[in-house]
Amino acid sequence: MSTISHQSHAASLGTGDRIELLLIDDDPSDVFLVEEMLAESGMEIQMTVAEDIRAARRRLSRRTQCIIVDLSAPDDHDQMEELREVLSMSQNAAVVVLTGFDDADLGVRAVAAGAEDYLVKQQVDGPLLARAIRYSIERKRAEETERRLVEARILGRENARLERGLLPVPLIDEPALRHHTRYRPGRRRALLGGDFYDTVQTEGGTVHLMIGDVCGHGPDEAALGVQLRMAWRTLVLAGHTGERLLGTLDTVLGHERRSEEIFTTLCMVTIAPSLRTARMHLAGHPPPLLFREDGAGGGEVTALPEYAHGPALGLVPGAEWPTTEIDLGESWSLMLYTDGLIEGRVGDGSARLGTEGLVELARAARRGGAAGRGLIDGLVGEVERLNGDALTDDLAVLLLSRTGA
Repeated sequence: MSTISHQSHAASLGTGDRIELLLIDDDPSDVFLVEEMLAESGMEIQMTVAEDIRAARRRLSRRTQCIIVDLSAPDDHDQMEELREVLSMSQNAAVVVLTGFDDADLGVRAVAAGAEDYLVKQQVDGPLLARAIRYSIERKRAEETERRLVEARILGRENARLERGLLPVPLIDEPALRHHTRYRPGRRRALLGGDFYDTVQTEGGTVHLMIGDVCGHGPDEAALGVQLRMAWRTLVLAGHTGERLLGTLDTVLGHERRSEEIFTTLCMVTIAPSLRTARMHLAGHPPPLLFREDGAGGGEVTALPEYAHGPALGLVPGAEWPTTEIDLGESWSLMLYTDGLIEGRVGDGSARLGTEGLVELARAARRGGAAGRGLIDGLVGEVERLNGDALTDDLAVLLLSRTGA
């Protein structure tokens, strides 16, 4: 093994950064020829020489940027096998074939196999070799960048499919009800955040709604939100409701959270089979909005009372969550949401929209005839307009409507 260094001068063709080469060649005269050509080019290099592929495997390092190999095997088949061995060990290094065989077909096959370039010794001088080395390194970098981008796109699509699969599908078998949602995580390029929601209709016609918010915005909070939603659905389908259900969720949160500082706010509404009354439980969560229809194209919009509420899950051992009875009426809509919808700024100051501000926006939207998904999208758009920019917090909205008697 030998190591040769050439220091660049004003004639250097590249950026001046030293390039680390590995030359695989067992002929001292050929090694001398490469040294002379590189010295002539003025390119700054650190070159290590290996007599064969076995020695090259030992001398290849992560710093090696280019491998120059002389295909010295006696026939084409052995030459291509030798090249494939070099390519298999090259890692992120570019591979340049420098050979005495003036064989155009072999050159095409060498490049097709993965070599960045194929050069014939008798046709190469120093500057041409230097350019070939630099161009090959840049081509290899571009290929590696493209490979990583493709892998990232594939991984992103897989993550998107996974996250979409974790969003709930409502279990409702009631023709009089209309269900609309809007969900947007605060994290960039994510589909799932710490907010979660679900809707389940159980045997007998009772409809259960829930929306929650795990504090924080990262993937751990998103995973915890999914766990809590699935636990809630399982408990509801098993017949659990009200304070007993919240107590069990509080226990689940205590076991699954990564630190004791993690808490979760939650709003849960249970609608009677008559679809005229409901029971609400608040665990540190903002109250839903109730839209009542008057049959003449108008109605009222109010926030449900929040005087009967308990603490967020995960804060107080043995907490209690009182029940609020709600008279829905004949035609109504219930909108559950997370605080990402009401914590946006209003104007240039520090004032926040809050529940009262959201009620005013909702009243204006209803006067304009907005309903269903259009109502949700309109409210989110107006909140962002008032905020002066897109909302950065996780956001979830669930709207359940009953029209007609």
